[in-house]
Order: sequence, then structure tokens, then C-alpha cells
Amino acid sequence: MTTPPTAHPRDLTASDDEPYLSFWRERHLCTLTTLRPDGSPHVVPVGVTYDQETGLARVITSGSSKKARNVLAAGPEGARVAVCQTAGRRWATLEGRARVRTEPDRVAEAVRRYAQRYEREPRPNPARVVIEIEVTRALGHG
Repeated sequence: MTTPPTAHPRDLTASDDEPYLSFWRERHLCTLTTLRPDGSPHVVPVGVTYDQETGLARVITSGSSKKARNVLAAGPEGARVAVCQTAGRRWATLEGRARVRTEPDRVAEAVRRYAQRYEREPRPNPARVVIEIEVTRALGHG
């Protein structure tokens, strides 16, 4: 029986992490984990984009969604969250502090990046917001 490789924290500024970063540019369904006010996890499927230059992961959603409400409930300092994707033996998780942003330019940038990664425009949504995650830790085997 072979032992699967262990996952170590990733240095997303290191050149040898290009395969990991490339994995975040491929089209994959992801999950977002937020915490409900009672502390239990809320895990939902989402599309995620990661911007290495700014260190931001982005999730577009409706402002009334449970995930957005969970992030808002954490207060102005933001909520601890994780986004994850898998494909066979490859997996990647980004952890960080999330905040809901409503500024039109930030939402438009998130929509642009989503359309680029997922090769389709998201449906129109006048209540759209973006959950921006300041990535503080990256794990995985990509």
C-alpha cells in the first residue's frame, strides 16, 4: 500500500509553486467553507479565482446568500474561511480572512476573472457582491 504524499504549506511566491498556481487557473468546481454564527461549518460549491499579485481569492455571489451573510456576521475584521478544489489526486486549499465587497469596480473585476477562468459569463445579478479572501495560507498537492 502506498502512502499518499503529505501536504505542506505552500509559498505562493516561490517559482517552484507554478504547478500549484497553474492548478488554480484550470477550470474546477471549488468549495467555500464559512462558519455559521453557532460555529458550525457551512460548505457550498462555488467558482473561485486566485490573483497571485494581490494575494486575493474571489467568490462572486448574491448579497443575500448564506455564505455572504456568514462572512458579514463575523464583523469588520472579516471571517476565517477556506476554499478548496480537487481533481483526482491533486488538491489545493487557500485559507484566509474574507470580507464582502460591494464596490462596483471590485465586483466587476471579480466577474471578469470568473469569466476568464470558467470560460463563461455569469448570469446577470443586480444583487451581486464579491467575497474577497486575503490568502494567508495555501495547502495542497498540485
